[in-house]
Amino acid sequence: MITLYDCATAPSPRRVRILLAEKGVAHDTVQVDLRNGEQLGEAYRQINSQCTVPALRTEDGLLLTDNAAITAYAEARYPQPALLGETPAEKAEIASWNWRMEFEGLQAIAEALRNSAPAMANRALPGAVDYPQIPALADRGLVRVGQFFQLLNERLAGRDFIATDRFSVADITAVVAVDFARVVKHKPGEQHPHLLRWRAAMAARPSMSL
Repeated sequence: MITLYDCATAPSPRRVRILLAEKGVAHDTVQVDLRNGEQLGEAYRQINSQCTVPALRTEDGLLLTDNAAITAYAEARYPQPALLGETPAEKAEIASWNWRMEFEGLQAIAEALRNSAPAMANRALPGAVDYPQIPALADRGLVRVGQFFQLLNERLAGRDFIATDRFSVADITAVVAVDFARVVKHKPGEQHPHLLRWRAAMAARPSMSL
């Protein structure tokens, strides 16, 4: 059985939960308590020396420690439904938009949160190494989040999905980013009608409740 090292409140492992649900992949789950620093303890370091979640242990013992690797593995091991595209053009477009959802969305939110939250003092980046907060990056992150919502709203005008004409990993990443923005007190508003319509449609998918 596949084992997912998860944290119910963190955005990155949520991407994996949705991915596995969309593909119908059964798995065991081990919760890692990020709030109390379990990821930095020796027991978890023995599992994942990067001290991050998600981590996924495959049936044959391979440990994958980031969304890119987990997604690539799941798509190859469980090819249907295809969430990374089927044609060369689809694969390229989905890869491009998924990267933008990560860089312009999730990274912007993390920049704002990790450089401002008192609980994350000296933890401005995830992982085993401590980094000090830079308040100016928090300010920039908030501006980037606003731009991200504008990007999504413009992209989704007349469209049902982020990348191609069907659901893909880019939609998963975008949903997680939009929902996670609440931690920096940002959410779509009436000025984002296309984004709100898309998010409401995504909510009809059972995986999105995970």
